[in-house]
Formats: sequence, C-alpha cells, structure tokens
Amino acid sequence: MTELHTTVTWIDVRERLPRAGQPVAAAITGRYPAEATADPATARRQEFWLVRTMYYTDRHHTEDGEVHRDCFVDSDGVVRFPHDPDGDDSVTHWAELPTLPGGAAHLLLGDDVRPALRKAWNMR
Repeated sequence: MTELHTTVTWIDVRERLPRAGQPVAAAITGRYPAEATADPATARRQEFWLVRTMYYTDRHHTEDGEVHRDCFVDSDGVVRFPHDPDGDDSVTHWAELPTLPGGAAHLLLGDDVRPALRKAWNMR
C-alpha cells in the first residue's frame, strides 16, 4: 500500500468563499426527516453534518430557469448556500480538494495519466 498523506485546511464560509468554478470539499449541515409519518409537521428531524464534493459558483441556472447566486452545487445538481442557521441544508466550511497521489495536479488527461498513475503505485 502506498503511504500518501495530505493536510486539509477547512475555511469557514462566513470568512471567505472559494473562487467561482472551484471544485471543493464542502461540509454540509442540516436536518432531514429521520422517520416517516403521515404528518410532516410532527416528524422527528435528525441533524447531520457531512462532507461532499461540490463546486462553488457565483451564478447557477437550474433546469427550471431559476438563477441562484453565490452557491455550491453537487454532482446531482442540488444547490446549497453558505451557512444559513435557519435552513435545512447549507455549507458551513469548504476545503480545496487534494492533489492526485504523488503529484501536484488536480486533473490529468490523455498521455499524462498512465505515467502519473504508475509513479503513484510505485511510491513506497
């Protein structure tokens, strides 16, 4: 097994937001119905805090034509906003994604992939 380590620096969304288009690890907090009931108003709600990959954008157009500003978007197209204590789902912190194992790049394409992958597999 290759021993590769990285340090994650979390940034509070109240202090600073990523640059537009930047993919990030986002810490998301909120509440969801933990049990199904006939009356949603009386359903017990469970709090969560989890990490997902997302990208930040200063303007996002949804399929229904709505425009959201200063938001995070996940791979399913779900829009989340910087921390909203009254919201059901918001981003509290973000961090830059780590580089690929054994290198300084976040993305490799084409002929650069195989040599970088071999290098990472051969690191000891």
